[in-house]
Amino acid sequence: MIIARITSSTFQGKETLHCREKLPISQALIESIHGGPIICDRSHETYEWCFLNRPTILDPSSFTFHTMGSRLQSSIEPPQVEKTRPYPRKWENFTMSLISEVTLTTTSINKSCDVYHEAPALVFSVSGYTGNFFHDFNDGIIPLFITINTLFPSQDVTLVVTNFTNWWYTKYEVLLRQVTSHPVVNLENQTTSHCFPSAAVGLVSHGPMTVDPALLPGQKPSFLDFRAFLEAAYSKCPHSWSSSPLKPGKPRLVLVSRTGKVGRVMLNQRNITKAAQQLGFDVVPFKPTRFTNLCDAYQLINASHAMIGVHGAALTHSLFLRPGSVLIQVVPLGNEWLADSYFKNLAEGVGLEYIEYKIRAEESSLVEKYGLDHVVVRNPAAIIRGNWSALDGIYLKGQDVRLNINRLRYYLVAAYFKAKRFMNKNG
Repeated sequence: MIIARITSSTFQGKETLHCREKLPISQALIESIHGGPIICDRSHETYEWCFLNRPTILDPSSFTFHTMGSRLQSSIEPPQVEKTRPYPRKWENFTMSLISEVTLTTTSINKSCDVYHEAPALVFSVSGYTGNFFHDFNDGIIPLFITINTLFPSQDVTLVVTNFTNWWYTKYEVLLRQVTSHPVVNLENQTTSHCFPSAAVGLVSHGPMTVDPALLPGQKPSFLDFRAFLEAAYSKCPHSWSSSPLKPGKPRLVLVSRTGKVGRVMLNQRNITKAAQQLGFDVVPFKPTRFTNLCDAYQLINASHAMIGVHGAALTHSLFLRPGSVLIQVVPLGNEWLADSYFKNLAEGVGLEYIEYKIRAEESSLVEKYGLDHVVVRNPAAIIRGNWSALDGIYLKGQDVRLNINRLRYYLVAAYFKAKRFMNKNG
């Protein structure tokens, strides 16, 4: 089964759509395309997507994709209508209520095309948890990479974004330009109709910080290919990082710093920095915010040899470490499952040397509040037991760490030799 690539040409002063080239589509579509012009896969717990395999016109006032022309409508009774919310956390009812619903239908509409697009539309939302750096990648950029390789492995796409915000576009513009050469369509402010050769709505997710080649068609990209995608995008940035240059002979350790009342702050960060410096590291503190320039962050981290930080969204920047460099994740009490599912997964996927420092009870600030023998400290699993409020309020936002420097030094020594070996081999 093949799908036509629809392109545009000019006729009597207007662009018109025609078939030019036939390209393969993903196996999922091949297997289900006989079900009708609109195909939906709703079988997954975390996400769903729908695909309108016809030339389509987008009515921006109702977020609806209609098939172009009336002939198809008369041949199908009743018309197909599918609705979906294009964000890959469909098990969370409240989160999904924040996502704008998009409709695909085989009914026609009495509108003409104001803008013609050569590439198919790929529609997704940047509401939900967007704004948290981890979720920006886990629920956005990584699923976008997966979806293009799943549904459009041989084609360019036009990104159509719901719940669009300017800060999001500014922050990720470099990556979006790597995804597509076409302007991004902001569905929130459109007053004109847009026509596409086809439209896919929704993003495919393989799980936390994961790209699973077994679930992809064709050349089966991996998480390493996603890391290469980041490198291809950010290597085009002009050099702008203004910190001190690399110190000859010293592997650089990026220390991810959490501050304020967000929880999981390193209370003795100065002592940690001093211990790492004594072992031979060039330590560079990194304090990312929502507005951190990602070109700058990439240039700093990609040129470094190791990173250390407490479990949290900022460790998502470890995607910028080169394969073979070192990631030390400090894991507070009650954070074990999250640490494994997110950043251990990430480290293994992109080929980092992963070191895990699980704190002991006496290294947690919870001891000061509850005492060493309290169940909150002794048995976090008994408190959490699937209770997100307890996990979030006590073990994420309510806990800081004061690392035992003598104990930490053993981990830093191991990290130093791995980072030094990587530096000598890769520069």
